[in-house]
Amino acid sequence: MAYTFNVRIWAVRQRKDRGQSTAELRWKVGGTPHSQSFRTKTLADGRRAELLTAVRNGEQFDEASGVPVSELRRRNDVSWYQHARDYIEMKWPAAPAKTRTTLAEAMASATPALVTTHRGMPEPRELRRALYCWAFNMNRWREDTPTDAQRVLTWVEGHTMPVSSLDDPLLLRKVLNGFTLRLDGQPAAASVVRRKRAIFHNSLGFAVEARRLVVNPLPQVQWVLPTPNEEIDPGSVVNPRQARLLLKAVSEQGDRGKHLEAFFAVLYHAALRPGEAVWLRRTNCELPLKGWGTLHLDGSRPRVGSSWTDSGTAHDERGLKWRPQKDVRHVPIPPVLVTTLRRHLDTYGTTADGRLFQTARGGIVQESGYGEVWARARKQSFTPDQLASPLGARPYDLRHACVSLWLNSGVDPVEVARRAGHSVAVLLKVYAKCLDGATSMANDRIDAALKRWR
Repeated sequence: MAYTFNVRIWAVRQRKDRGQSTAELRWKVGGTPHSQSFRTKTLADGRRAELLTAVRNGEQFDEASGVPVSELRRRNDVSWYQHARDYIEMKWPAAPAKTRTTLAEAMASATPALVTTHRGMPEPRELRRALYCWAFNMNRWREDTPTDAQRVLTWVEGHTMPVSSLDDPLLLRKVLNGFTLRLDGQPAAASVVRRKRAIFHNSLGFAVEARRLVVNPLPQVQWVLPTPNEEIDPGSVVNPRQARLLLKAVSEQGDRGKHLEAFFAVLYHAALRPGEAVWLRRTNCELPLKGWGTLHLDGSRPRVGSSWTDSGTAHDERGLKWRPQKDVRHVPIPPVLVTTLRRHLDTYGTTADGRLFQTARGGIVQESGYGEVWARARKQSFTPDQLASPLGARPYDLRHACVSLWLNSGVDPVEVARRAGHSVAVLLKVYAKCLDGATSMANDRIDAALKRWR
């Protein structure tokens, strides 16, 4: 779009069109000529006076349409609710399922602050549920909305502010402040606040693109973003001895535990994300009889929920995180993991589509299932103090432990980043953490160095 103050407006002239006399108003915005015909000269003079008033008031004109920016905004103005749905519809096709949930979450968090009245406003949890699950989930637009949710959305549709009102910094501050609190009134995580703010900023950029706003007003708000703590808590990272105890304890949790031992082993020895591990297939595994092997990772199946995926399945079908769709990540794996995977294949085989890990019915392993096994393994392996700590609290912490082990073993960070599927900058910022007990090892080395110089 192009806005300009360069406007020329000519006098109205009479024309004969098909035997009828019409009045023509001509003007030029930038380098683009415009004209409009009226049945009478009085109507044309009235329109000319409107344009001249806009020029005298110092308004910019839109070169494409030829009208003052304020008029263009009135033409394109819609409610925030409609704009948020338009934004979701624009982002939806190219967004992974998990990203769709974060978009919906941000729009559902912003909307309660952008209503014209609180009279008759639904209860916050009911409001958030209807917005998140129905208003901003495009997959559900084809379904019949439940009566309770439809009642809430009808209220929202009739009581959200127009997009044009979002050029008020105080109103925007209300939205940003709303991002900082959860529904229970507790402070939201800094990373969540930053993510919602970024999505809201992008939605206002879309409003500029749709000519509903002149400029994105959010940068004008003097609001300080909370600083997220993106570093991994060293207290959550298990050392190799603890990892061995945990994997052994997993194998002792019944038939499901025996089956999942190799699953947790690939998280620890190859730094796989759980979504990558559940999609690991025989064709991805190079498992020689001796020495190191290699995993050739080409996809991931993170669990998001069937209502957010294009396939209608609970797991999203996607490529590797932060990689092009058909990219492959090659991860060398140590002999101990090669042996574990060969033993797993000999015992359990694969599914029809070649997956190594499966539920009792052959489906993709679920977080609830392997999380339960992991919790029991921690309880069996750890002391009460360790159990109460964040040490290895989540299966994902095995990935952190693996990357930290590689770094503390002196592996080049570029190679560690390549194996883990990260940029070097993210790796050093997030994963470069000491193992549990590594501080004592460092102190011993420093003591030894000092003794040599006595």
